Amino acid sequence: MMRHFLLIPHLKIHNANAMSSPYTIGFPAMTAWLGAVHALQRHLHQNQFTDIKLNSVAISCHQFDLQTYKGPGDFVHSIIGTANPLDKDGSRPAFIEEARCHLDVSLLVEFNGLDNDDRERFETLINQRLPCMKWASGDLLKLKPIEIYAVNEDDEHDIKHLLNRLMPGYVLVERRDLMMQAMKDEGLDALDALLSYLKIMHRSEQDEKTDKVTWTSKRKTNGWLVPIAVGFQGISELGKATNQRDHDTPHRFAESVVTLGEFKMPHRIENLDDVLWQYHVETEQNLYLCRTLTSSNLTGE
Repeated sequence: MMRHFLLIPHLKIHNANAMSSPYTIGFPAMTAWLGAVHALQRHLHQNQFTDIKLNSVAISCHQFDLQTYKGPGDFVHSIIGTANPLDKDGSRPAFIEEARCHLDVSLLVEFNGLDNDDRERFETLINQRLPCMKWASGDLLKLKPIEIYAVNEDDEHDIKHLLNRLMPGYVLVERRDLMMQAMKDEGLDALDALLSYLKIMHRSEQDEKTDKVTWTSKRKTNGWLVPIAVGFQGISELGKATNQRDHDTPHRFAESVVTLGEFKMPHRIENLDDVLWQYHVETEQNLYLCRTLTSSNLTGE
């Protein structure tokens, strides 16, 4: 079966939001990337491309610069804040720390609904729109023209050629399976399961003959594992709130959902569904998530 992809190569983003959840700082949340793709789809619909659907997206990070500082003798890093203008009396205004990052990413978006006769206008419209958009709350400094690919999902050469367009970089894969395994086998709660894969364990061994001590440091499993915000869980009933921005949509309070992700080189990916993220809603559990296609298929949803 043929699948169609839109490659948005090398978006250089300035001051993106690195506060991906209330308690994690690093790569922007998956909700930010899918939100930007959804905004792009709405723009297409407003310009006569009503049949276009941007179904899922993969993110490849080429460069990442977290705006933090660690001085000589410091134990932890500090956030580099922005210098806000002074008040009328010359005093500093109230300051809320905001973690920021500069990054270079490529997005691979699976889509359908494009007529070949409209391809040129489709490309022109997207190339004109991309510089006007916010990406993870950051400003776009530079980008390259988009590319469109048709890939036979049964052709390994086609898949490898497409993934090579995301090199050099690291694509984000969902690894909530590790957390589920730890919670099931070890009886850990979600936070302990998350931390068990992120912490570094230091061990020492002493040679009985020479009394030499050898230190080793390793994590629970191999791989570049990171905490990643993937959506929200509702903590109140649907209703209306005072001064809510959208008066036509029910409102509810929610808290962030964080799970494990893994950065992998694209040449190590064998199945495109492992890196393509899409929206997933579980109304019975009040969950509004971003999940990979593979993760959704494994649960039969």
